[in-house]
Amino acid sequence: MTDFTIVVLPGTFAASVAATLDILRAASVLAPRLKMASPTWRVLSASGGAVPLSAGMHLETKALPKRHHLDMATWIVPGLGIDDADALAAGLAREDARRVIQAVAAHAARGGRVAASCSAVFLLQAAGLLSGRRVTTSWWLATELRKLEPSCIVDSDRMVCTDGLLNTAGAAFAQTDLMLHLLRVQFGVALADAVGRVLLIDGRQAQTPFMVPAMLSNGNELITRLVMRIESALPNPPSVETLAREFAMSQRTLSRRVREATGKSTMALVHCVRMNRARMLIESSKMTIEAVAEQVGYEGATALRRLMRKVAGANPSHYRASGLTS
Repeated sequence: MTDFTIVVLPGTFAASVAATLDILRAASVLAPRLKMASPTWRVLSASGGAVPLSAGMHLETKALPKRHHLDMATWIVPGLGIDDADALAAGLAREDARRVIQAVAAHAARGGRVAASCSAVFLLQAAGLLSGRRVTTSWWLATELRKLEPSCIVDSDRMVCTDGLLNTAGAAFAQTDLMLHLLRVQFGVALADAVGRVLLIDGRQAQTPFMVPAMLSNGNELITRLVMRIESALPNPPSVETLAREFAMSQRTLSRRVREATGKSTMALVHCVRMNRARMLIESSKMTIEAVAEQVGYEGATALRRLMRKVAGANPSHYRASGLTS
């Protein structure tokens, strides 16, 4: 029996595919040393043969079976390497993509586990698998996914989401987090942790530390203007009441429009801007954490540390290569 089936489309993000295969290869080497069974896998595509990936790479595959039989493998769709909503729609409308979508839907209908990261989560949506489920995807594509599937809960802060047999992950390199999670579920903590240590992969719970506020706008003029207004005001960020007044709308209307565009509250957007500025200062300067806190409007280093742990899941020192944390 095969444990994992990796399904690729032309143009799939090569690094996402490579991470998947390298983690499985590492697991197959380490498993015997831990007196465990080694994972097995296969790589499929719509038509089989050499499939072109991003960056000019190619991967040999076998063709999807013409008939769908009971298959207890976990089907994995690595990130598609597409970060534009229109391009995603066009890509998923292609004949080869439709065949993969049908195969993934049939596998899930028979009780099979499915997993995808980044833009490939949209393929699961096209397969009808996201309705009423909690999922994640690349944080800058979250708003588009909410529009396509209003009934699902898009938790874009999470790196990996599991809802029953449905597993989704964030931006492309979250594929590594997804694979460690799948190994942990199917082969146990010991093997997943061993692979993580050998490949120097840190477990990451959230995408929040990597969010760039300007990219949250995704072309939305209001969010772009709000981000610029908040950034220009630091270290004295405007209140939600002030922002609503300046943008000539009620706080409720502002909150609704911000949430529709970003999936976040207005106050969460303010915190995101402040956290991003703090992270940039910590990474690019020798300012103390106390001084950074003052620059972004927090009352001391303790408040900044507490909020960073809550929002980003890490202390400020995590972002400083020099280790200066005083």
